[in-house]
Amino acid sequence: MKNTVKNLVVLTIVTLFTLSFTAIDKNKKEIKTDKSKVVWKGYKVTGSHEGTIAIKSGFLNFEGDKLTGGEFVIDMTSINTTDMQGEYKGKLDGHLKSGDFFDVAAYPTAKLVFVKVKSTGKNTYEVTGDLTIKGKTNPVTFTISVYGSKATASLKIDRTKFGIEYKSTSFFENLKDKAIYDEFDLVTDLEF
Repeated sequence: MKNTVKNLVVLTIVTLFTLSFTAIDKNKKEIKTDKSKVVWKGYKVTGSHEGTIAIKSGFLNFEGDKLTGGEFVIDMTSINTTDMQGEYKGKLDGHLKSGDFFDVAAYPTAKLVFVKVKSTGKNTYEVTGDLTIKGKTNPVTFTISVYGSKATASLKIDRTKFGIEYKSTSFFENLKDKAIYDEFDLVTDLEF
């Protein structure tokens, strides 16, 4: 009995001593939304349009200097076309916010949650995440690069997986030059 107690005390001391020198530095780094940027670009048969959308909140998780997770909430009401001006800009912004596209009255935010992060190089990671748009969640995979307190990522998103079918050739025939391609791009520059 005496040896058992002695062994437990020694084991406890060794465990605490070992853990104190091997603790991993876990950090949650909040995104500076006022210094970060998300640019979108959508494509149609006759050209493309682009603009910005605001990050409402977000963070990246690190263990030491290695990215391990993250989560972002996007303010869908902030959709802004930057390649047009005046009346046509207003019409396109309004149409993108309508039920034909993102229905921001019913779904004012979108969300991306990192599910798996795999290092692919010194500062580069392959991320698989759950993206929720219009109440529908689908997996997305993308590459993110982290340098100091900044990160960049590019995502290609198939809008039809989120119920956005307006003028999609996947659902409508004979659209000809009125067709809008299913995939759109998001390019992010993040600061934390």
